[in-house]
Amino acid sequence: MIEADQFLDAVETRGTPFYTGVPCSILGPLINRVISRRAGAYLGATSEGEAIAIAAGTWLAGRDAVVMCQNSGLGNMVNPLTSLNWPFRIPVLLVVTWRGQPGQPDEPQHELMGRVTGTLLDTLGVANRPFPVDPAELRPALDMARITMDETSLPFAFVMPKDAVAEVELNQTPVPPRTQGVLRVDTTGGRRPRRVELLESTLALAPPNAAVIATTGKCGRELYTLDDRRQHLYLVGSMGAASALGLGVAMQFPGPVLVLDGDGAALMKMGNLATIGAAAPKNLIHVIFDNGVHDSTGGQATVSPNVDFAAIAVACGYTLAATVDDVAGFERALSAALRLPGPHMIHARIAPGSMPKLGRPTVTPFEVARRFRSFLTATGQG
Repeated sequence: MIEADQFLDAVETRGTPFYTGVPCSILGPLINRVISRRAGAYLGATSEGEAIAIAAGTWLAGRDAVVMCQNSGLGNMVNPLTSLNWPFRIPVLLVVTWRGQPGQPDEPQHELMGRVTGTLLDTLGVANRPFPVDPAELRPALDMARITMDETSLPFAFVMPKDAVAEVELNQTPVPPRTQGVLRVDTTGGRRPRRVELLESTLALAPPNAAVIATTGKCGRELYTLDDRRQHLYLVGSMGAASALGLGVAMQFPGPVLVLDGDGAALMKMGNLATIGAAAPKNLIHVIFDNGVHDSTGGQATVSPNVDFAAIAVACGYTLAATVDDVAGFERALSAALRLPGPHMIHARIAPGSMPKLGRPTVTPFEVARRFRSFLTATGQG
């Protein structure tokens, strides 16, 4: 058994990483100590997949990240690990508990995942080893993890058994209630714009120091076709992860961060809105292009006509949220968001369909991630 401070001190010999995750009783000592040691060092996520996306955004902004979760949460991580970290080659350190460890009494819901934890990590391409439970093993184990991540540009996981870390009390400052945000409706009820029209407005209004993250599917493809810039990140896969990744970026990067989301993706990860509202990054602008359909897969309807994303955003803690349904309203809302402290939500109701002769990015996800990270780190330091 080790002390939580021993592990954290060893991790932080190479810098001060950002920690995120979802609690587990086995992880309690580590999470408690991270929170107690330094305010703002840990952000609780609503799901393990969200935590992976937050950590990926943190790394893109130039800071290492550690994700802590129960092994049952690997099920929530499968999509971002395989379609975000793998194609973009984004390394993060994982600390995954081993509930249901064979031979150890546990609850029935942990039995199967306990048997397959190591196999599942191997299958996902996540190098892993047992969590170091001897102080003498800490630095060699972390050195090996660092070397592996440097060589592969992929996540590495420590699998933590029960009683690996000594208990420690939590010393956490209560989160103060936030002032209710402002909800604005700027709609005409006329012809709804196409997504490409609002993307053109975004490109015209976004300042040179703005980072732009486009959700998977036709949104990113249209943005790339209109203008490919080094501050653009075009997600592939990892549906629903754009806003969490944008949060990770916004918490480390001082410039404006624009997340261009879709209704289907936003509905998939509604918990992200609560985390964004709680973290309250003043530089985050979350745009949801809502055409009411899954445009990339044939136009099947989503349930978004019954959803008021702007009202939900305000309820979650966004500072300002607007609903718009034309180009002029969108431009007013985006101009205000670029001028005023956020986080902001712009719920843009648009028409289905995409631009003709829609291209696909020819730059690889790996290259997109590296130039995006270079832009963020250079612009942030400047």
